[in-house]
Amino acid sequence: MTWSWLLLTLVPLTVASGLLGVRRHRRRTDRARARFPDPFDALLVQTRLSIVADHLRRLEDDPRAWARAERIIAGQLAYDALLAEACRLAGVEVLPRAKGDPWERLREEVELTARGWTW
Repeated sequence: MTWSWLLLTLVPLTVASGLLGVRRHRRRTDRARARFPDPFDALLVQTRLSIVADHLRRLEDDPRAWARAERIIAGQLAYDALLAEACRLAGVEVLPRAKGDPWERLREEVELTARGWTW
C-alpha cells in the first residue's frame, strides 16, 4: 500500500518539476540569445557588407557605367541598411538621421570596427 501511495504522489510531482525546469531553462536561453546574437547572423551581415562595398567600389571606378549615379545611390542605401543591421547585432546605437548621411555612416563604421567587425 505504501508503494502505491508513493507512486501516485511522487511520480506526478517529479514529472511536474521536470517540466517546470525545462520551461525555466528555455526562458534562460531566450534571454541569453537576446544578449548574444547568433554568430552566423553576424557573419552573414559581414559577408553581405563586403559584397555591397565591393560593388560600390567597382561602380565608382567605372566612369562609363550605365545609370551610374542611380546605381551608386541605391548601393549606398543598401549599404546603410546593412550597417544598421550590423549595428543592431553588435549593440551599437543607430542615430535617427536622414538616409545617406555620410557622417552617421562613418560613425557606425568606426563603432563596428572598434568592436572587431571587418568587411
